[in-house]
Amino acid sequence: MCPQCHHNSSRVVDSRPADNGHAIRRRRECENCGYRFTTFERVEATPLLVIKKNGTREEFDREKILRGIMRSAEKRPVGMDKITSIVDNIESKVRALGGTEVSTQLIGKYVMDELVNVDDVAYIRFASVYREFKDMGSFVNELNELMGRSKDEEDSGSQTTKTKK
Repeated sequence: MCPQCHHNSSRVVDSRPADNGHAIRRRRECENCGYRFTTFERVEATPLLVIKKNGTREEFDREKILRGIMRSAEKRPVGMDKITSIVDNIESKVRALGGTEVSTQLIGKYVMDELVNVDDVAYIRFASVYREFKDMGSFVNELNELMGRSKDEEDSGSQTTKTKK
């Protein structure tokens, strides 16, 4: 609707991305009075709620995931680009589920699935918070599991190089 004459018909004169690609800026001209004005179109994302362990719900916040991974990867050779990529992957997985709610447990699992392939120390740091290790035994079990995975990968890698020769 034209802000000048309130006529319902206008034509688009120019379109371009705005707000880092999250919106489209359209320059329009009223077909009745010729007045030019700008509109913005934004994709309306469905709100996503996170169900916490205590049953409360809060809005999904990718910054919380980012901060958690950054803390886990502190003083580790994991670049900010990689951390951002991990958060992007997790957000995509969560939104691809198609629901309006997701549990913190599932988000934590997605983070661990990503970190295990990036940095062992960051993975263990995150796991210690996510899995709430109650004692040294549960911590050692997680380390043994991680070391078993690493050994399996090394063994399968050396077998493929042996067969290639």
